[in-house]
Amino acid sequence: MNNRGKIFVISGPSGSGKTTLRDRLLKDASLKREFAKSVSFTTRLKRSKERHGRDYFFLKTAEFKRRLKAKEILEWTKYLGYYYGTSRSFVTKQLERGKSIILCLDLKGALRVKRLFPRNSATIFVLPPSLKTLRERIEKRCQKTKKAEIARRLKLAKEELNGSRHYDYTIVNNDLGRAVRELRKIVLKEMYLR
Repeated sequence: MNNRGKIFVISGPSGSGKTTLRDRLLKDASLKREFAKSVSFTTRLKRSKERHGRDYFFLKTAEFKRRLKAKEILEWTKYLGYYYGTSRSFVTKQLERGKSIILCLDLKGALRVKRLFPRNSATIFVLPPSLKTLRERIEKRCQKTKKAEIARRLKLAKEELNGSRHYDYTIVNNDLGRAVRELRKIVLKEMYLR
């Protein structure tokens, strides 16, 4: 493998398993040294088991907007009323060090990364086995969530599924072990291409 890092963008609707796939790949002993874990900025409230700096950098909306205006944020989105973004300086420093990065982003973020790093990025869309399975996963995940939010997540998921054609690869997450192996295979292929 050469000394230039690569950005892997994983997208998929809420409940598709993209974060689980990313986390499993980052724990892979043979790949661990190749990657730097990117921690996103968010304006949403911290959940009980989350830690600032480990899971997200939890910011006030005014601070997020200040960083956005100062061009410190590489890509960003607003999801369910909260802002999410990726640190520009972190990404560029890691690529310069030869480290690869895996980002979980929406379609807009994935296309922006692809535009900014056309030779240094690969986009992967995680598909649920079916809309019925996706609905079940979202409902299970959001047991304490209002029905209106579940409906919004499902509506957004259908829109996101339509954008999957813009990605370099797709993985159907019907079996987690198989999906992890497919993701690993894609990553290794792309790393040897860089």
